[in-house]
Amino acid sequence: MIRDDRHPPLDSSRLVLVVEDEPIVRMAAIEAVADAGFVPVEARNAAEAIRILEARTDIRLVFSDIDMPGGLDGTRLAAAIRDRWPPIEIILTSGNLRPAAELLPARTIFLARPYSDAKLLEALNTLAC
Repeated sequence: MIRDDRHPPLDSSRLVLVVEDEPIVRMAAIEAVADAGFVPVEARNAAEAIRILEARTDIRLVFSDIDMPGGLDGTRLAAAIRDRWPPIEIILTSGNLRPAAELLPARTIFLARPYSDAKLLEALNTLAC
């Protein structure tokens, strides 16, 4: 096998599916994830996130807004992920909703918006281990 140092193998623990319906907020979240040393994959809503997760086996982290239109919000997305893809770690965020910890699926971190880049980095690093 020939080794290509220009394109080292991607560490799947560094892939983060960013789920956000607001384009400007999604772009900011993608930039923050990338600045933290992770590789973002974007989804505009929970339905698109499910399609991506069904098609890919390398995503280990999901960072999702809770308040999204379309019938499937972030908490329902998190429950579906925990049910269908148990190894995936989850970070939920919202500026409007603050779910009780006992209502969140296991191994889910909640970040209240606005969150600092340092808090996001801490959550990503905690779950990527």
